[in-house]
Amino acid sequence: MNKVMKKPLMLMIVVAVLISSWVQPNLAEASVDLDAEAAILIDAKSGKVLYQKKIDSLLPIASMTKMMSQYLIFEAVENGEISWDDEVPISDFVRQLSLNKTLSNVSLRQDYSYTVRELYESVTIYSANGSMIALADLIAGSETAFVQRMNEKAEELGFEDYEFVNSTGLNNSSMNGNHPDGTSEDAENLLSARATAKLAYHLINDYPEILETAQIPVMEFDAGPGEIEVMHNWNWMIPGIREDFDQFSYDGIQGLKTGSTSTAGAAFTGVAERGDVQLISVVMRTSDREARFTETRKLLDYGFNQFSQVELFPEGYKPEGDELVEVVSGKENEVSISSTSSLTALIQSGAEELYRAELVLDESQLNENGKLEAPIEAGQQVGTLVLTYDGEGEDEYIYSNASVEVPVVTDQAVEKAGWFTMMMRGIGGFFSGIWTGVADTVSGWFGS
Repeated sequence: MNKVMKKPLMLMIVVAVLISSWVQPNLAEASVDLDAEAAILIDAKSGKVLYQKKIDSLLPIASMTKMMSQYLIFEAVENGEISWDDEVPISDFVRQLSLNKTLSNVSLRQDYSYTVRELYESVTIYSANGSMIALADLIAGSETAFVQRMNEKAEELGFEDYEFVNSTGLNNSSMNGNHPDGTSEDAENLLSARATAKLAYHLINDYPEILETAQIPVMEFDAGPGEIEVMHNWNWMIPGIREDFDQFSYDGIQGLKTGSTSTAGAAFTGVAERGDVQLISVVMRTSDREARFTETRKLLDYGFNQFSQVELFPEGYKPEGDELVEVVSGKENEVSISSTSSLTALIQSGAEELYRAELVLDESQLNENGKLEAPIEAGQQVGTLVLTYDGEGEDEYIYSNASVEVPVVTDQAVEKAGWFTMMMRGIGGFFSGIWTGVADTVSGWFGS
């Protein structure tokens, strides 16, 4: 009896092991237990989603709002609307708001000059609310007009659900009736974790210099004659802020923005880089200011421990089964193709065999019959290699139409065939058709 059962038992064990190894890459996510209402972790380069929890729930974002405001500051400088050395006027409201130390602020005077760069630094390091409104007034003429830009940019960047009502992330009720026109007194900025990750993704990729300022631990602000205020970065994961924050410091942290209000709870968008892996994390509505960093640590540890950049297909790769592409009207009937660079992606450990490279020809390079037509130059891009995941589920990106792909080009030129060559091919095809017809007829006579 034991001998009879031994083979089926061994077979079951082998099958169990194989199934376990096959699905493991998709189960690791479940090992991250977060104290946050919503959270997301993405690859900062491709936007690939590595972890998600209620990522489409619309929630208050508090001062993480300032990432959108920072984006518009950089854009205004880039477009020549302002320069970093421009002086920023301080309105009566901004002056009074800046003196409210129950909010995050540096003191601003109306009889002293501050540059765009100085106020930008106070926003980025210390989340200074008065500074942010002063910059909004400078760029757009009023905070109301600046908020309109914020919502327009959100649509441009592909946010699906969003609401920006001010430039700072404060609840409008904190602004003593001076909130932007057209917004309610108790309104607050709202985004999903997915949209917040999109915002951080665009900010650090379009304007990577933000990270140079965002990771400064401590800086002095020249508030006025003899008035120096010390700004300690609100991102406690940055080493060197204060000794009592050392427990939160994280190797590779680069930014990016904290946020907290009574309705938003404690939130944080983090950016960290180790080697060739850069990650963006978002946690929303954690239990307190400390938790937003401990939960971010869990997310980042998960990302760095479970994922790595892997070259799945090398530069010069010829797609299996599609190494040659048919060419019409050429001296040659086909041309070889290859990739211009390696197909590299951030993938989970052990998942290498679950990916393949799929050839997608560029339709603009094809004739009406879907064929490449001569003449063709050497090195001409004719399509892309798209990384395709064949495992359980699918790879997800913050943008649904995103993918990891590299160009595919021709390895040699194909000249257009002359009229004589085309004529001979036509004659050859004609007689080939006749011969095939005769052969089929004769074959039918003999029943074979």
